[in-house]
Amino acid sequence: MARLNKKLLVSAAMGATALTMIGVPAAQATEGYFQHGISARSKAMGGAGVADTRDAFGAAMNPAGAVDVDDMLQVNLSAFSPVRHFKGTGPGGFTPAGDFKSGSNLFPVPGFAYSRKLADNFGFALTAVGNGGMNTSWKRELANPVCGSGPFPAPTGVFCGAGTGVNLNQLLVAASFAYKFADVLSIGVAPVLAINQFEARGLAAFGGVSSNPAALTNNESEFATGLGLRVGMQLEVTDSFRVAGTYQSELNMSRFKKYEGLFADRGDFNIPENYTIGIAFDASPNLTFVVDYKRINYQSVGSIGNSSRIPNLFGNPGAAGFGWQNIDIIKFGAEWRKSDQWTWRAGIAKNENPIGTDDVTLNILAPGIMKTHLTGGFEFNPSQKHSFEFAFMYAPTAKVSGIEVTPSGPNPNRTIELRMKQWEATIGWKMKFGK
Repeated sequence: MARLNKKLLVSAAMGATALTMIGVPAAQATEGYFQHGISARSKAMGGAGVADTRDAFGAAMNPAGAVDVDDMLQVNLSAFSPVRHFKGTGPGGFTPAGDFKSGSNLFPVPGFAYSRKLADNFGFALTAVGNGGMNTSWKRELANPVCGSGPFPAPTGVFCGAGTGVNLNQLLVAASFAYKFADVLSIGVAPVLAINQFEARGLAAFGGVSSNPAALTNNESEFATGLGLRVGMQLEVTDSFRVAGTYQSELNMSRFKKYEGLFADRGDFNIPENYTIGIAFDASPNLTFVVDYKRINYQSVGSIGNSSRIPNLFGNPGAAGFGWQNIDIIKFGAEWRKSDQWTWRAGIAKNENPIGTDDVTLNILAPGIMKTHLTGGFEFNPSQKHSFEFAFMYAPTAKVSGIEVTPSGPNPNRTIELRMKQWEATIGWKMKFGK
């Protein structure tokens, strides 16, 4: 058995490494650009559950949960579809007039988790999950009357660069260690390795307001790595009521040198700090309700949170960013364990839109404006060893609009509206060991 466990742990580490190497093409745009849930279970429950982590993926939400999980291996795969539009109205615009839809509307999002009980009161979990991301791909042929002359040589495109868009992917690999005191208080800690991948295209119009136009756009994909820490706790107040909290530090990433003329502070793009507190209540042995409150501090990272209207060259210290505000998120979830074979789940999440009316123009590239997520799913256990999970998320249309802001300043004659809706379907497989 010891030899088997060792092989399984090695396989788990190799799986996480493989996901790390390929990255996670997670064109997310849900809680800003963070994904709304980690696993098939949490995605079906509105993303809630820091006080009710019942599987290996739970450690990616709250590392304290690793102590209460059986030895298991889990794999998830999501099909995620964000449908993104922008509309320009009014005369004399810097961006194209009309209603336009982004391409690339379906993305795979994989996930991996492995857990092992090291002792009755000591647990370990290894997780590799997509933290989130952002993608836009606007048509190359969009007619733009200001393009093709002067400082804007490309004849078409949103920002006078054919094929305007961005692609951001983030992968977090964490090793969680959890210890339980007196059978009621669990404490967990998880060092986190983060990998960013980014590419920007078609931003020629901003060349005159960049500190380094050669490192602004069309420089292909670049990777950045960084480290941080996630800590968590869970307290069993009674046999049926639990409270929990988790905090993830700002992940300090290496700089995007190929895009130091775009992101503030010479290409700095850290992952913002965030924290969650939650409760779980067992209304009966088979019915559990969970509620989470989450805070993401986007303004702590200049390239994300600085106003897009700051009069400073892109890429400089303290220069303009995307203008994203900190957001608060409330999540509700329920799980009904109907029988040994069937479990049913549902949830809803509400969050603030991080993009204000002053910053819509630059956020044509990154319209992370979703505010509501409706979720549901189930788990089927054909045996004690194997189970299969399914989750579905629908996010109804969200909108934000404001006046256009050009490299020369605001243009009150043109209004830009950002609009998006989403759906996601997730399947998961779980295998327990020793069953």
